[in-house]
Amino acid sequence: MMSADAEPDRPDGVYLAQDIKGSSHVHLNRDHPLGTLLYTVPCMHCMTVSLAQNGAGLGAMWGREQAEELMRAAGFGTVAVHELPHDIQNYYYVCRP
Repeated sequence: MMSADAEPDRPDGVYLAQDIKGSSHVHLNRDHPLGTLLYTVPCMHCMTVSLAQNGAGLGAMWGREQAEELMRAAGFGTVAVHELPHDIQNYYYVCRP
C-alpha cells in the first residue's frame, strides 16, 4: 500500500480487478439471483486463503463500497466500476493512479 504522499511506480499504469458483484451492505444483496452462492464461495475459499496468508480476511462479501474504499486507500486516484451485460456475478474495477 502506498502512503498518501508516495508517487506511483507507473503513473500511466492501469490495474484491472474482477470481483463479486455485490454490496458491502447485506440488505442490498437479498434480491441478487446468486446471492447465497456469492456469500458461500468467499467463506469456503477467499476467507480461508486470505487468513492463511495473514491477510485481512475482509468478510464473506466485501462488496463494491469497501472495494472502492480500499483501492483508493492503496493509492489509486481513479476507480471506475464496470459491468458486462451478460455477467450477473462480477464487477470490473479499472484503477488508475
